[in-house]
Amino acid sequence: MQTATKQTMTSSPYHIPQFLSPANMERLEKVMVPHRASEGSHLFWEGDMADKLYFVKKGAVKLMKSTEDGRSIILQIAQAGDLFGEFGDPGAMSFGYDAVVLAEVTLGVISLSDLEDLMRSSGDFAVEFVKWQSLMQRAAQTKLRDLLLYGKSGALAATLIRLASSCGMRTERGVRISMRLTHTDLAHMIGSTRESVNRLISEYRSEGALDFEKGYLTIKDDAFFKDMVGGTEIPLELCRI
Repeated sequence: MQTATKQTMTSSPYHIPQFLSPANMERLEKVMVPHRASEGSHLFWEGDMADKLYFVKKGAVKLMKSTEDGRSIILQIAQAGDLFGEFGDPGAMSFGYDAVVLAEVTLGVISLSDLEDLMRSSGDFAVEFVKWQSLMQRAAQTKLRDLLLYGKSGALAATLIRLASSCGMRTERGVRISMRLTHTDLAHMIGSTRESVNRLISEYRSEGALDFEKGYLTIKDDAFFKDMVGGTEIPLELCRI
């Protein structure tokens, strides 16, 4: 597990500003329309037309998928520096998930038609953008691996590792996750139930590996959770929530 520090938009290797040159990032920012949304509001619903991308400047957004039996799965928590949405034929695609504001958010909204024009006009931008897309696909594959190979306990352990890397801050007591989360949120991240997560969190606390106070997690023993996923080292660029 990587040493967790408080991340900034420019230091996270999976954020799109790390893939675009300063000139290309400036080009992208020029086609952004500013937008703000309050906590608990929806940016879009599953089934809405997917004709925009969203760049997070401040705050957090959770991307959630609902199943037919009423369960919810958190696919991603987008934070400052993240770009999310569907990239395809404008007007022919719909979102396959909801986007719910987790913490008051400031965004740059990019229409797909503007993005296509930018990619046509700048080959350098298009190459850099495709490299970023490739990394996001690899990150999604590693999260799917965690869920399929390690069971619920291992999947939760891997999720805690990713949380520490994405939004952790080193303290005297361990790595404190700066994002406030409920047991239900954690259950939605691994496709489990709140009751199962309650039991696992209690076990981790009794082992002295984790603290959970007022919605904030502190990882006290990195090695404990790494051992639960077979000692697998998640590359820093893929260690995201």
